[in-house]
Amino acid sequence: MYEELKQMLQESRRTLAFTGAGISTLSGIRDFRGKNGVYLEPWHGKSVEEILSLDCFLAEPALFYGWAAEFLYRLEEFHPAAVHRALAGLEQSGLLRGVYTQNIDLLHQQAGSRHVYELHGSPARHHCLKCRKQFGYAEIAPLVLAGKVPRCGCGGLVKPDIIFYGENLDEALLNQAFADMEKAELVLVLGSSLTVQPAASLPMAANYGGGKIVIVNAQPTPLDRYAALRYDDLQNVFEELENWLEHR
Repeated sequence: MYEELKQMLQESRRTLAFTGAGISTLSGIRDFRGKNGVYLEPWHGKSVEEILSLDCFLAEPALFYGWAAEFLYRLEEFHPAAVHRALAGLEQSGLLRGVYTQNIDLLHQQAGSRHVYELHGSPARHHCLKCRKQFGYAEIAPLVLAGKVPRCGCGGLVKPDIIFYGENLDEALLNQAFADMEKAELVLVLGSSLTVQPAASLPMAANYGGGKIVIVNAQPTPLDRYAALRYDDLQNVFEELENWLEHR
């Protein structure tokens, strides 16, 4: 099965993956815009998109941390799924250069991927907005789960190093991503609706550079017409790739 995809992976000299929330639904983490997405459920009268805005965080940090206690600070309860494991295996086999991800769940790293570029930041790091002191996830998660708003010793509010609505993506990382995509011979677009800009434009850079795009996503995406291959079922595709890697 999926012989054409396997052949493309073997022939490509520069393959990258671009991943979204859909791959982590296989690990039990709800996505944002799917039929059971977290954006569909308001929290204390506010939309989740509003809660994830920088203005709301600064004005009502307790609201964000109350929501995040359920959705962001229980990451140890989730484990890598077939997509995460297969991507790590592809990298270890020399068939994948790296992963650019929109996700903030750290599952790629758990699976063993070494070259992971987190476009929307990471909850592994936090910092004080006043004195810039750094904190790790393990320091902050227990406070959040206890219902507290994390504060620095200086009194400043502690913010996770994720990109909130109203914040710009890291410009250097974004420029690196576009440059890498332009040089890619093959880009695997996995579990992303390709609607959140500017990250969603990255796979098109490969197309402009002459590379091929493979899309695996349950819902249609704006780039489907550019895909050399298009599949719907992440689980089936990557269980097959995982098995293929074990026996090649």
